[in-house]
Amino acid sequence: MKEIFEEMMSGPPGFGGRRGGRGRPGGRGRHPGGRSSVPVDRQTIKSWLAGRLPQDWSLNPDAVLIDDDEVVVFVTLQDVVLPDGADEANRATAEGARIGGFCEETRHARMRIATEGEAAFGRVFSWGAVCGSTRSVFTTASVPVMTRLRIEDRQVLDTLIAAGVARSRSDALAWCVQLVGRNEQSWISDLRAAFEQVEAVRSRGPASAGQAQ
Repeated sequence: MKEIFEEMMSGPPGFGGRRGGRGRPGGRGRHPGGRSSVPVDRQTIKSWLAGRLPQDWSLNPDAVLIDDDEVVVFVTLQDVVLPDGADEANRATAEGARIGGFCEETRHARMRIATEGEAAFGRVFSWGAVCGSTRSVFTTASVPVMTRLRIEDRQVLDTLIAAGVARSRSDALAWCVQLVGRNEQSWISDLRAAFEQVEAVRSRGPASAGQAQ
């Protein structure tokens, strides 16, 4: 397992590996309101959601996105049945309408669950839904992330601004993150899965851990 992590953390081919130390950015581990997030593994949050959401809300655990600041819950809705001959545009319209209806009809229930989840886990709870091939986010948090960049890296951001790709350094940095997320999706997914496996193994640790005198 150690070798796997060392290989993955070295970055994908051509990525250049890590730069600098392993310190966490100043924004991670903090609630957007300034409170420290509650240290809890992702499986605990998913288990809480599985028990707390209404029984008629279908939840795919893989569709729950979690970090130290936010939990985004995607509820899976029943597929739309259309008449024969309906094209993809009609299907997208129907799926969007179903998602929109769910958003409006469940607003108060989602707000109540989000409030309970934020109190329990110190994270903002956001919502979305999936219907067929349509995926939509209702609400999501925009969390500031502090970072320090050397001049070569700042010049990359300023070039994007000058080219009209971004309006500010913050926008340019967000664009770079999104670009990496798209182009290195497979590597990032493997890395995330590896960390989740470690969390699952840790949660099955001996009950007597930490009780030795």
